[in-house]
Amino acid sequence: MTGKHTVDLTGVSETALMTLLVRAKEARRPDGILDDPMAIHLVDSIDYDFAKFGWAKRQDMALRALVFDKHTRRYLVDHPRATVVALAEGLQTSFYRLDASDVLGSHEFRWLTVDLPPMIELRRALLPTCDRVRMCAQSALDFSWMDQVDADDGVFITAEGLLMYLQPEEALSLITECAARFPGGQMMFDLPPSGLAVLSRRGVRTSRRYRVPPMPFTLSVAEAADLVNTIPGVRAVHDVPSEPGRGAVLNALLWTVQRIPVLDPVRPVITLLEFG
Repeated sequence: MTGKHTVDLTGVSETALMTLLVRAKEARRPDGILDDPMAIHLVDSIDYDFAKFGWAKRQDMALRALVFDKHTRRYLVDHPRATVVALAEGLQTSFYRLDASDVLGSHEFRWLTVDLPPMIELRRALLPTCDRVRMCAQSALDFSWMDQVDADDGVFITAEGLLMYLQPEEALSLITECAARFPGGQMMFDLPPSGLAVLSRRGVRTSRRYRVPPMPFTLSVAEAADLVNTIPGVRAVHDVPSEPGRGAVLNALLWTVQRIPVLDPVRPVITLLEFG
């Protein structure tokens, strides 16, 4: 493993390596649903026992990335000089995928990564620099990162793979503060299926050697929709459907669970908030 960067991440931060692996494996496929060369670069640059996560074929993290990319891109088309704030970004490579998009024209959008110091250090060591990208080495729950955001041209906040690991009061406080500080902005987050909350709170095992950390925060589809009534400044709530995956059976399942309300408890929640 000579020449590779050794990483020593634990707890929730270690999940960044798992999601990275899923995206990179998908991007390597000739029929992959996600074009993510930077994810491949990161996996190839890191000295880590990725096999501990298990090798089951899965598309979930790639599908999640596609959904977040789609709605971030939509906002940037309307607000080309906006700031995207990626909370607890981990080893996501969203900026590089969006920056490669022809849809965004002049590419004037700016990016702020907010994450804990060890993750920021890793990103600085392994990812290319860009004068439109800034990094803030602190917890997303330390709201002083908001002082670094110039909201004049719009703000799009992503909490991809974050809120589920927070305590409920922490997650709701973060949403509340974002709504108060960034009127006209948007925020997007994802949560595990509400019907699997008991399992999520214990931590899901992906292999004999790895268990995902407990996820104490969940919302049902209805509870997420009700944020428009319970959090001041939330103007609209959108239940975001999954993007199409690979395979007719998977796509039939995705289509079905998104459209039959009785199945809401067994599908992940992806929510887009508009602040006003």
